[in-house]
Amino acid sequence: MSAPHPLKRLFGHARRYRRDVWLASLYSVLNKFFDVLPEVLIGVAVDVVVNRKDSFLARVGVHEPKDQLVLLAAVTALIWVGESLFQYLYDVKWRTLAQNLQHDLRQQAYQHVQRLEMGFFERQRTGNLMSILGDDINQMERFLNGGANDLIQVFCSSLMVGAVFFALTAKLAFLSLIPVPVILYGAFWFQGRLAPRYAGVREAAGTLASRLSNNLLGIATIKAYTAEAYEAEHVRQGSDAYRVRNAEAIRLSAAITPVIRMAILAGFTVTLLYGGFLTLNGELGVGSYSVLVYLTQRLLWPLTRLADMTDLYQRSMASIERVMNLIDTPLAIPYEGRHLPAGSVKGALTFDAVHFAYGEQPTLQGISLTVPAGHTVAFVGTTGSGKSTLVKLLLRFIEPQRGRILLDDTAIGEANLQDLRRAIGYVAQDSFLADATVADNIAYGLPTAGRDDIVAAAVAAEAHEFIAQMPQGYDTQVGERGQKLSGGQRQRIALARAILKNPPILVLDEATSAVDNETEAAIQRSLERVTRNRTSLIIAHRLSTVRHADTIYVMEQGRIVEQGTHDALLALGGQYAALWRLQTGERAGGNPIADSV
Repeated sequence: MSAPHPLKRLFGHARRYRRDVWLASLYSVLNKFFDVLPEVLIGVAVDVVVNRKDSFLARVGVHEPKDQLVLLAAVTALIWVGESLFQYLYDVKWRTLAQNLQHDLRQQAYQHVQRLEMGFFERQRTGNLMSILGDDINQMERFLNGGANDLIQVFCSSLMVGAVFFALTAKLAFLSLIPVPVILYGAFWFQGRLAPRYAGVREAAGTLASRLSNNLLGIATIKAYTAEAYEAEHVRQGSDAYRVRNAEAIRLSAAITPVIRMAILAGFTVTLLYGGFLTLNGELGVGSYSVLVYLTQRLLWPLTRLADMTDLYQRSMASIERVMNLIDTPLAIPYEGRHLPAGSVKGALTFDAVHFAYGEQPTLQGISLTVPAGHTVAFVGTTGSGKSTLVKLLLRFIEPQRGRILLDDTAIGEANLQDLRRAIGYVAQDSFLADATVADNIAYGLPTAGRDDIVAAAVAAEAHEFIAQMPQGYDTQVGERGQKLSGGQRQRIALARAILKNPPILVLDEATSAVDNETEAAIQRSLERVTRNRTSLIIAHRLSTVRHADTIYVMEQGRIVEQGTHDALLALGGQYAALWRLQTGERAGGNPIADSV
């Protein structure tokens, strides 16, 4: 079963604009009706000058030639006013519709993207998504701005001019209008072959955007490794692929206009010659002949724009298809579920035989543990042991393949996703900061917070001192992704953000692994205060960060291999004790290596 047409899919998502579409289309039709009439009036004027009291107007009751011309002038003025009025109306209506639909579609697409599971983003390139949300939606707007009106008016012009032809002389009409179906068929023939080419163009554009986005985000690394020429070559290859795809489409679309011109020439020549012969033989009036010549020009010449219209149409359809496919991407993790009212969450967690694997590689193998409300637990182990996957499962970035996780007595898979995440404060290794002020970033997710609460959270995170020294204090702009701040400053603002949220559960995923010793000490002091009476999960490589946890779990290849307090694990002499000696430089007996040097 073939997929619905992109336009049908588009307007299926924009039902509230259907009235605007119908009105805009009506204005386009009325404008074309008034646009065709001046050519008819030229023929009537020629008829008045040539036949005078025997003219068409004389036969309908206006006998004096001068009165006939005055009437024609008045009617002409009305026609031009009508044409101008409806041109204004359709222009405003189509452009407003384009802007509104563009805005709504981008919002709808972006909001849907935010609801997709993290696995979707691991499969997609950021640049490709940016291309869809940006240029593809803009391409749709360009089509509605002008292309839709052009298509409607070409269709209406063909019908209206054809009706006039047949009313004046059916014999000539058949011959003169033969090129029209040929032209329209040719345009659709080209259109069908352009569609896959422009789909390829949009894919190439997305690939190029991904490369550019990736390089701009990693510009420091590119410079540090003097890889400018290497990456410039990658961009050249992506740009060249985009250019080649465009060239394939251009070669085909450029052929449309010459073919249409030849068909137009045939139609115009038939009207000029055959109509002229009929007029010379007295079978067709001079005025009617003038009308037919002008109308042939008016009908056929705009058809040369079918090339541009077809090109714009196919580009837009390819873009709309990509946008609609993104919006129609199903949600793997539903948002709806049992509500968890604010303040009712105690924070007890249970991992019950949880399994998870990325592809064929198991990451968690039957993890079972219980975290009482208000306790602090830590997860340590080598890279790839499954520590961060536990956090992703708790936040429902991903779903377990077997087993379940309980928050208090509710399986988190049955809970409302937004309520679940509101109950968790999350601080990652590389915390995201918005391109906004320091205050805005601390209040991120809690925009109603007052300045006093923001400052109190910054004080608790030991961030107030350096914030106060900034040029505008809490109103200082941090730059894109917080680039105006050091790594340690970003982490302390991220911690202040979690503290302000005041969640029953706090999760720190390698929050101190990339900071200096002074910042780590500051964060550690903050954690000792904010984790009291709050369920806290800490993932860390630096064991000094977790030594005061109520329970420490040592993980290896997706399993818990040791658990206990810091002192108990050191006494056990297993993997944790070995990691501790490695990081602190202590020998098995507990003396620093430095003491023996």
